[in-house]
Amino acid sequence: MSWGTELWDQFDNLDKHTQWGIDFLERYAKFVKERIEIEQNYAKQLRNLVKKYCPKRSSKDEEPRFTSCIAFFNILNELNDYAGQREVVAEEMGHRVYGELMRYSHDLKTERKMHLQEGRKAQQYLDMCWKQMDNSKKKFERECREAEKAQQSYERLDNDTNATKADVEKAKQQLNLRTHMADENKNEYAAQLQNFNGEQHKHFYIVIPQIYKHLQEMDERRTIKLSECYKGFADSERKVVPIISKCLEGMIHAAKSVDERRDSQMVVDSFKSGFEPPGDFPFEDYSQHIYRTVSDGTISASKQDSGKIDAKTTVGKAKGKLWLFGKKPKGPAVEDFSHLPPEQRRKKLQQRIDELNRELQKESDQKDALNKMKDVYEKNPQMGDPCSLQPKLAETMNNIDRLRMEIHKNEAWLSEVEGKTGGRGDRRHSSDINHLVTQGRESPEGSYTDDANQEVRGPPQQHSHPNEFDDEFEDDDPLPAIGHCKAIYPFDGHNEGTLAMKEGEVLYIIEEDKGDGWTRARRQNGEEGYVPTSYIDVTLEKNSKGS
Repeated sequence: MSWGTELWDQFDNLDKHTQWGIDFLERYAKFVKERIEIEQNYAKQLRNLVKKYCPKRSSKDEEPRFTSCIAFFNILNELNDYAGQREVVAEEMGHRVYGELMRYSHDLKTERKMHLQEGRKAQQYLDMCWKQMDNSKKKFERECREAEKAQQSYERLDNDTNATKADVEKAKQQLNLRTHMADENKNEYAAQLQNFNGEQHKHFYIVIPQIYKHLQEMDERRTIKLSECYKGFADSERKVVPIISKCLEGMIHAAKSVDERRDSQMVVDSFKSGFEPPGDFPFEDYSQHIYRTVSDGTISASKQDSGKIDAKTTVGKAKGKLWLFGKKPKGPAVEDFSHLPPEQRRKKLQQRIDELNRELQKESDQKDALNKMKDVYEKNPQMGDPCSLQPKLAETMNNIDRLRMEIHKNEAWLSEVEGKTGGRGDRRHSSDINHLVTQGRESPEGSYTDDANQEVRGPPQQHSHPNEFDDEFEDDDPLPAIGHCKAIYPFDGHNEGTLAMKEGEVLYIIEEDKGDGWTRARRQNGEEGYVPTSYIDVTLEKNSKGS
């Protein structure tokens, strides 16, 4: 199937068709351009969305810690990568599809114009040949008519008896002239006709088929180019599908990483004060001033003693309530974090100790490196002067001494806090509830007071009643079990004071969780330590004092 043979007389229609093909190509190129703009705007809006909701981390304290927040920020990161892939799609389409289409469209227009010009030139040449042939034909026809007229005139004069011999001779000469001219025009017409027929055959069987073949090949290449661009359009999207799938998998992984129990424990760790809840308010008997006639006896003295204890307890508990349920006292931050509750103070001190240990390790590494360099300089003096390293070594040693002193000081404060926290746990089983800690500003019930001068101090009660609570002050005796627990998850117990356990292991409970997420437990062999409350299933004895 060839345009040259099938469409030899459809030059104008082929002109329109090829122009339509180029217009369609440019229309598709416009479609790709608009799609690229959509992808670019989509990627830009996604990046702006990610930027809007990403945290502005000005300090370490504002970094996300909850698993739900971390998962959301991981999703934002994946979404930012997804936006980058949309930009890759736009760039690939712009380079591989749109740019190629625009270049090909320009070349196509140039080629079409050239072929159509060749076709028009061939048609114009054929028209010129036809006109020459037609002119010779008309001239031959005209000369033939003139020859016929001359012949008729000659015959009429020849048959006329009145005509002179000169007139007859003249008519005969005229006839011969016209006949000769007719024969020449006949020969010219025959030559022009033969030439036109040859050019026409060449035009319709050689020139036009060749031009139409080029136009057909051009149009088929345009169709193939469109097919390739369609495929490239899809491939630009398909290339990023694996990466986009990884982004979506990352979002799903971030969603699965949310741990509600860990977040709850983090809330406890962040806001736990370490204080115990305030106890019950005692009854204050104001009627003792009315019944003055009652004799002073043992019961009255006991009431007075009880009143003194209640007064002390009331002051401490009242202060504790004002702090616990009112506004937290705001004071200037001090170096030992004594303005913070015990649990928060312990965390801050531990963080500072960890940072100081890291700095100490860096300084120690630097000291070792300087010593090695000094040894190298001493063995090879041409490499450097060992004395030049002495100031830096001295500075490093001073830094190491300073960091060790800081660590020692903070560890002392940490031991003080941990001692107080442990003391409060032991006081749960003693009757000395009115004893006040001399260091710090803690009330008898573990509450926090803003003014150290308002603390009420009293003598320990175990000396006035030596036989009443002797069994509760036996430090050598192990604490009684108040229940048992079963380990739901395994726990390594690497930290000091913790107890390692295996999944399904049964332990004795000797001290309940005070709100810090840890429960004190004991094995059957007597080994004791703390285990995470969320890792065990606790069952308390109903008749135990501890419960």
